[in-house]
Amino acid sequence: MDNIQMVDLKRQYQKIKTDVDAAIQNVINSAAFIGGPDVAQLSTELAEYLGVKHVIPCANGTDALQIALMALDLQPGDEVITPSFTYIATVEVVALLRLTPVFVDVDEDTFTMNIESVRKAITPKTKAIIPVHLYGQSVDMEPLLTLANEHNIPVIEDNAQAIGGKYTFSDGHVAKTGSMGAIGCTSFFPSKNLGGYGDGGAIFTNDAELAVKLKMIANHGQKVKYYHEMVGCNSRLDTIQAAILRVKLRQLDGYCDARRSAADYYDAAFKNHPNIITPFRAPYSTHVFHQYTLRLIGIDRDMVHKKLADRNIPSMIYYPVPSHKQAMLKEYGTENNYLPVTDMLNKEVISLPMHTELTKEELSFITTNLLEIIG
Repeated sequence: MDNIQMVDLKRQYQKIKTDVDAAIQNVINSAAFIGGPDVAQLSTELAEYLGVKHVIPCANGTDALQIALMALDLQPGDEVITPSFTYIATVEVVALLRLTPVFVDVDEDTFTMNIESVRKAITPKTKAIIPVHLYGQSVDMEPLLTLANEHNIPVIEDNAQAIGGKYTFSDGHVAKTGSMGAIGCTSFFPSKNLGGYGDGGAIFTNDAELAVKLKMIANHGQKVKYYHEMVGCNSRLDTIQAAILRVKLRQLDGYCDARRSAADYYDAAFKNHPNIITPFRAPYSTHVFHQYTLRLIGIDRDMVHKKLADRNIPSMIYYPVPSHKQAMLKEYGTENNYLPVTDMLNKEVISLPMHTELTKEELSFITTNLLEIIG
C-alpha cells in the first residue's frame, strides 16, 4: 500500500489523463490562453449543471466572494453576517472592503450557520449574509432565505466546499448548493470536489443585472474594452484551467458518490463509539464530503492528530483558530464574542483522508489505527 494522502490527485488524474491531456493540448494549440472558448463553454455547462442563469468564472474563490460583495454596493461600516467557524477567506474579504464582520455561531450537528443566531444578529446595518456550506454539508437554506427576505438582505452563498450538493425545500423543490442565494461563490482550488490544476473560482446568479455587474467588476470595471465604468479588479480563470474543469465537471457526480461511499465506510467503522461523533447528514440535503470531519469527545484531539502522523496517516484540523479570534481581525474586537459551539468544535474536530480514490485497504488501515489510538 502506498502512502495514504489527505487528497490524492495523482490517482484521480490517471483515470482521466487522456481527456485532460487532450484538453490542455487543445488550448496550447489554439494559443487562446486568456478568455479562450473553454472559459465560455465552462460557464454554460456549469450554469446548466447548477440550474442557474449566469456563471462568471474568476481567478479564485476568495476573489469570487470579494467581487460578490463589491457588486452589492456596500459601504464601509455596513455589517455582514458570517459564521466564525469557516476558512478565513470568507471573513477576509469583508475586512478587506472595510465592512464589519458580525460573527454568528454554528449548529452543533451540521457545523453550519445557526439560523437563530443569525436572527439575533440582524440590525439595521446588516447588508449581507454569507452562509458557508462547510465540509460538504449545506446550510439549512429555506429558513435562512425566509429570514433574509423578511429583512430584504441579500444572501451570498460560500459554496467552496459543497459544489454538487443538493438541498430539498419543504415543498419538494430541489436546488443545488450555490444556486439559492442572490449570489453563489465557489473555488476550484485543486483539492476541492471540483478542482482544477491551479487556482480558479466562479460566481453564480440568476439576476441578469447582477451578472453584468459581476462580470464588469471581475474585468477591471469595464463592459467595453478601455471604457471603465466602475472600480473593479483583474480576476480571470485561465483557459487551461477551464478546459480541465470541463473534463472534471462531467465526473463531479461520480466524485461525490465516491466520497459518500468512503464516508459510509468511516461511519460504519466508528458507529456507536462513545468518544467519536461521526458527521451528521441533514435530511434536507445531500452531503458531498469535501471533508470527513469527526468530533472527538473526552479525548486529546491534538494527541490523536500526532499519533496518526506517527503511523503515516495524514489528518487535518479545520480550523484550529476560529475567525473571530484571528489576529488580523483584532480591530473589530470580536475575540471575546460568545460563540460556544464554535469554540467547542475548534477543540474537538479532526478531518480524516477524504478523496475519490480511497480504497477499502486504505480505509481499513485508517480506521483500525484510529480506533487503536483512541482505545
